[in-house]
Amino acid sequence: MITRYGYDVVGVVLFVTVIGTAAAWFLLEAPVVRYGVAVLMTLVLAFTLYFFRDPERVPPTGEGLVLAPADGKVIDIREVRDDEYLKGEAVQVSIFMSPLNVHVNRFPISGTVGYYRYFPGEYLMAFEDKASLRNERTHIGVENARIRVLFKQIAGFIARRIIAEVQVGDPATAGARFGMIRFGSRVDVLVPRGLAVKVVLGETTVAGETVLASVP
Repeated sequence: MITRYGYDVVGVVLFVTVIGTAAAWFLLEAPVVRYGVAVLMTLVLAFTLYFFRDPERVPPTGEGLVLAPADGKVIDIREVRDDEYLKGEAVQVSIFMSPLNVHVNRFPISGTVGYYRYFPGEYLMAFEDKASLRNERTHIGVENARIRVLFKQIAGFIARRIIAEVQVGDPATAGARFGMIRFGSRVDVLVPRGLAVKVVLGETTVAGETVLASVP
């Protein structure tokens, strides 16, 4: 399954692949060059389809669970203070998404979107600490009767487009798709201090399935 967030890119790459392969086949004389161009373009198309894949996920059942909004690797777990949305002490879990990960993002909890803000910025390497303050990013807050969660889509060195189909007041369902970041990026998840963190550094997360934290 290909995510609808990538239909435009897949369409362009498919068109270029077909036209480029046909042109090479009819205009180039050397068979080796013809096949080389065809193989190269096919590989680019295959990677594009792979990058925009969107597998189904089955969120775990249970009360008070905070799910991973992104596939990737946990690169940081730290205590911070958030005065933007949580208004207090928090724990931040940072997930780095390589170009090989699924890049569709999902809501970490069910509730209502209570906060949204877009920040234009730079494109530093996503795993750098200062990326969360200087890179292009979105900040999204979701709340319910038990908890508030703030999560940040952060563009990386390669990523050049963040998609977040959310508005304040929208309903959110844990594990449901809401957007993506194209071609390598990072997601920071901030939960109130006191929740039980369920992941460790270096762990691989699966969006919509891995439990990052839970309410005691």
